Amino acid sequence: MIVSVSAKNKREWAKLCTALWPHHTVESWIQRRNAGDAPHEYLYVVGEEAVAFLSLSLRHDYVEGTDSSPVGYVEGIYVKPNCRGKGIARELIAYAKDWARERGCTELASDCVVSNEGSRVFHKGVGFQEANVIVCFTMEL
Repeated sequence: MIVSVSAKNKREWAKLCTALWPHHTVESWIQRRNAGDAPHEYLYVVGEEAVAFLSLSLRHDYVEGTDSSPVGYVEGIYVKPNCRGKGIARELIAYAKDWARERGCTELASDCVVSNEGSRVFHKGVGFQEANVIVCFTMEL
């Protein structure tokens, strides 16, 4: 079952976020959410256990490979390793597509780092097409 993240389940959500993005802490995710600085967040719950999350946003800026605005954007998706291969992520992407359509979008987009082959395979497997591969640069001033 897919449910919205709420005050009641935000700690479970934050733990899943930390599993995907370990450079942040559970507390930093909760603080971000409390500050209203989090996209639309959803959990996939089996029984009483949150086993996956989906983070969605509407992007009005240019999204690589798209022709419309706004674009529904998968900011993050994660399924616990012991729950993978059961169609949960595919169900979450179906939810994301419906969510984006309900908000007037005609496109859904996502991204991952080029070295994350598992994520690239997943994205292609659920219907995304690779739009571009870029190398990003920074410089301290």
